[in-house]
Amino acid sequence: MDSTFDIYTSFFGLSERPFSLVPDPNFLFWSASHKRAYSMLEYGIVTRAPITLITGEVGAGKTTLLHHLLASVGDEVTVGLVSNAHGDRGELLRWVLLALNQQTEAGETYVDLFGRFQNHLIEEYSQGRRVILIFDEAQNLTTESLEELRMFTNINSNKDELLQLVLVGQPELRDMVRQPNLRQFAQRVSSAFHLQAMDQRTVRDYISHRLKVAGASSDLFHLSARDLIFEATGGVPRLVNQLCDLAMVYAFTKGNKTVTRLTVQQVLEDGTFFVDTLKDEPQQTAPAADVPRLERPSPGKPVLILEPSQKLKAD
Repeated sequence: MDSTFDIYTSFFGLSERPFSLVPDPNFLFWSASHKRAYSMLEYGIVTRAPITLITGEVGAGKTTLLHHLLASVGDEVTVGLVSNAHGDRGELLRWVLLALNQQTEAGETYVDLFGRFQNHLIEEYSQGRRVILIFDEAQNLTTESLEELRMFTNINSNKDELLQLVLVGQPELRDMVRQPNLRQFAQRVSSAFHLQAMDQRTVRDYISHRLKVAGASSDLFHLSARDLIFEATGGVPRLVNQLCDLAMVYAFTKGNKTVTRLTVQQVLEDGTFFVDTLKDEPQQTAPAADVPRLERPSPGKPVLILEPSQKLKAD
């Protein structure tokens, strides 16, 4: 079925939508920061690191890197991807087994589940495969869950570890791991990298790259437009995609074949780029003299306090 996005891609001579919010390894842009982050992922896998930690702001491109990694691993590696795991340690183990295509029964105890998990790791090892568990959105794990994961890495043969962990999450994940009660967990982290937002030059190149992948024969965004996009998004890839997409819709509706700074400014002024409007939320201020206000009441019903000018009107 045709959509507005199909219409504007044809209008700009593109083969597909260049700034989709869905992670797509085909559009992966190798900024210097992304290259280093991916190198740390590869390093962790090649060296059989017990735990590898990758963090970054929301929308920094962490999940796209994971998809690229999943597409590049060989048959000698079994990968289980766990997203947004939650619950107690028994529930965590069920999430893990599910990611490894291992069925569980509702009545199984933690001991049953752990035995199944351990046997699966041993079986994979006997077949010449090693198991890597990747936890996306790992900042949602509790400290108890992180400690449980550390215990998982103790499952090993006499010389080889049977399990590797890759934890990917938002910056608060690093703060969690630095807690004193997770010292043992932190000591098992062999490599860690924080994925930074893009700088101005990188944003310019990023926009050009995605347009080229989508079939553009020339830069559709003016340089000044790209610089304004950087200013409005702080260089976060997901936000860059969102603002670029909206700007292309605006340009299309006006019949413009390129996106100018004025077009991007119009998107921002209209409040269409919702994330930008959050920065402009008015701060709480003291109520004006002519506006009724509620003060903290004593137990009972709230009391409406009138200012002097209102009292005169009320009288």
